[in-house]
Amino acid sequence: MTDDLLALGIEGLGLNLSEANIADLELFLQEMGRWNQVHNLTAIEDEADSVRLHLIDSIAVLPVLRRFLKSPTPRIADLGSGGGLPAIPIAIIQAEWRLTLIEAIRKKTAFLQHVRGKLKLKNIEVLSERVENVALQQQGQFDAVISRAFTNLARFLELSLPLLKPDGLVFAMKAKRADEEMAEVCKDDWRLLADEALFIPNLSVERRLLVLSPMRKSPPQFLAK
Repeated sequence: MTDDLLALGIEGLGLNLSEANIADLELFLQEMGRWNQVHNLTAIEDEADSVRLHLIDSIAVLPVLRRFLKSPTPRIADLGSGGGLPAIPIAIIQAEWRLTLIEAIRKKTAFLQHVRGKLKLKNIEVLSERVENVALQQQGQFDAVISRAFTNLARFLELSLPLLKPDGLVFAMKAKRADEEMAEVCKDDWRLLADEALFIPNLSVERRLLVLSPMRKSPPQFLAK
């Protein structure tokens, strides 16, 4: 599959991937395809579409993340991680970053745990929990929160806020409806730092990455019920 990855544009992202990175990305896709036959992890089954819409779509955010994340070892939460996108491809390439994959559906977390072991990804943890529960347990622990097609932007920001450190950032992967969703976000609560068009080689679908920071610099305190 290496030739397919290169032909479909992974080199065009300018990320200087190693041969080990490429091999692990390929193995991840192979395992996703194998599990998908039984567990229905994703509706995308064609191999070329998986490369474009899963792998390249996920790692295209890396240049922006590298620009905004100042810590050499940031803690990043991936909300509604599903089949591990974008967290697994990011973890493969950025071995020093620490990623927490939060997913409530157990068949998906079983796959994530499998991939974690198969690829020996020591920089990820998998939580089979609702995001709201993780926010109670790990309040203010993350440098960044990211999500790909998890929920609408306003709800994503609401769920992200308790998880963030005071100077934490939210990275929202969106398509062409980003403007509509951004219009529903309270400008008194959130500041839009960047709205980056993502270049996905050989893909005509619009992709954007919104980078936001909370105006309130300390997470809200949860009251015990």
